Amino acid sequence: MKLRGNWSYPTPVKFGAGRIAELADHCKAAGLKKPLLVTDRALAALPITAQALNILDAAGLGRAVFSDVDPNPNEGNMEAGLAAYRAGGHDGVVCFGGGSALDLGKMIALMVGQTIPVWDLEDVDDWWTRADASKIAPIVAVPTTAGTGSEVGRAGVLTNSKTHKKKIIFHPKLLPAVTICDPELTVGMPRFITAGTGMDAFAHCLEAYSSPFYHPMSQGIALEGMRLVLENVPKVYDNPQDMEARAHMMSAAAMGAVAFQKGLGAIHALSHPIGAVYGTHHGTTNAVVMPMVLEFNREAIEERIERAAAYLGINGGFAGFHAMVMDLRARLGIPENLSAMGVEFARLDELTDMALEDPSCGGNPVAMTRENTRALFEACM
Repeated sequence: MKLRGNWSYPTPVKFGAGRIAELADHCKAAGLKKPLLVTDRALAALPITAQALNILDAAGLGRAVFSDVDPNPNEGNMEAGLAAYRAGGHDGVVCFGGGSALDLGKMIALMVGQTIPVWDLEDVDDWWTRADASKIAPIVAVPTTAGTGSEVGRAGVLTNSKTHKKKIIFHPKLLPAVTICDPELTVGMPRFITAGTGMDAFAHCLEAYSSPFYHPMSQGIALEGMRLVLENVPKVYDNPQDMEARAHMMSAAAMGAVAFQKGLGAIHALSHPIGAVYGTHHGTTNAVVMPMVLEFNREAIEERIERAAAYLGINGGFAGFHAMVMDLRARLGIPENLSAMGVEFARLDELTDMALEDPSCGGNPVAMTRENTRALFEACM
C-alpha cells in the first residue's frame, strides 16, 4: 500500500500503513513521558491496543490504559478517566480508538487542570477562554475508525447524563499535537461499524458542502471527501483487507472534520439528541436521517447538489443524488428509518426541543423551527 505522507492539515498527520510503530517517538516529541492511553472497552481487549501499549512500554513510556468509555461518553466516564490520570501521575493522553475514545481522551486532557465544570466550556461564543490553557495536557491521537475525524479537530462531544443532551466542548488546544493515521488499525472493525463510520464521514462532508456559510476551502475539501467515501466505503464493507480503500476512507474522515468548520446542519441536529436519549451509533443515525434532511433542504441546496452530482458522476441532478444516498444506505445495511432504531413517536416533542438547542441546527440551509423540525422527525419515522 503506497498511500503515505506527512501532512499538516491543520495538525501534523503521520499517514500510512504501519505508522503506529512511530507512536512512542511522537509521544516523546510532544513531551510525554508517562502517557495514559484512552480507548473503549471493546478495543481494550484487541491486539491493536496491545500492540500500541507494547510500543509505548518498550520505549519506557509505560502501558497505562483507561477504557471505561461508553459509546456516547458522558461526564461520569470523564470523571473516572480523570481519577485514573491523576492516580497514575500521567503527563498526557494518547487518544486511541473511534470517536468515543478520541472525544473522551480530549476531555480528560482538557479538564485535568481546570477548576470549572466542563459544561462551562461548551462551544458557545468565546466560552473556551474560561479555561486555563496552561493546564491542558498534550494529546496524541490515533484513530482506529474512519468516520468521526476527531483526530484533526479542536472539540469533543460529551453527553450530559442528567439532561441526556450532547454538548460540544471546544478549545483550540484540544487539537492533537500529532495524529497517526494508520489504515491497518481499521481492518478489524465489524461491518456495521465500517458502514456507520463511513456514513458519518459522508454526512460531515455533505453537511459542510451544503452549509450556507462562506468557506470555499472547506467547500472543496467536502466535495472531494464525498467522492472518496462513495468510491471506497462499498469496497471496505465487502473486503476489509482492501488497504488502499481503507486509507482513502481514513483520509475522507479527516477531510470531513476539517470541512465541517464551515458548518453542520439538520442531520447532526437530529442525530445528536437521538444518540443521547437512545444510545444509537452516531454515524448510523446520521445515515438514517440523511435522505429526509436532503428533501427538507432541497429548496435551498438543489443547485449546489446538482453541481456535486456532476462532479461525482451521478446522473439525474438532485433526484439522482438522493437516489444514490438511498441505494448506498441499503447497500450498507443501514436501517430504513428511526422507528427501526427504536425511536418512539411519544418522544418526538422532546427530541424536537433538543434538536433546536443543538448548535448544528444554526448551520442548516433551511431555518429550523419547531413546526418544521417536528415534521422532519415524523418523516424520519
